Amino acid sequence: MRGMERFKARARSFRASQTSAEAKLWQALRNRRLARWKFRRQHPIGRYIVDFVTLDGKLVVEVDGVTHAEPNEIERDIIRSQFLESCGFLVVRVSNSDVYENLDGALEMIETSLRFD
Repeated sequence: MRGMERFKARARSFRASQTSAEAKLWQALRNRRLARWKFRRQHPIGRYIVDFVTLDGKLVVEVDGVTHAEPNEIERDIIRSQFLESCGFLVVRVSNSDVYENLDGALEMIETSLRFD
C-alpha cells in the first residue's frame, strides 16, 4: 500500500505541474464539457499516469510535446499504448501544436474516438 500512496502522490504532483497545453485541453474537457463525458487528469492506470482518461468511455488522451518525436520516446509510447490497450482503453494522442492551433479539431477527434464500440 505504501508504494500505491507514493504513486498517487506522484499523480497529484503531475496535476499541479501540468504543461500549458495540458491546462488548455483540461479547460475544454473538465466538468463534462465534452459531450457530457467525465474526464480525469493525471490518472494512474497500472504503472502509468495518463494525461486524461474517461473511464466510462475507456478512452485515454495523451498530450505529446516535441520530445515524443525522439526514437526512444516513440518506443516508450508504443509500449505504454500497448499496455493501456490491453486494459481495454483506446489511446489517442494530441500534439501540443494541435491543442494551441486547432483545439476544436482536437476536441472533435477526441469526441469521435468516444463513439467506438
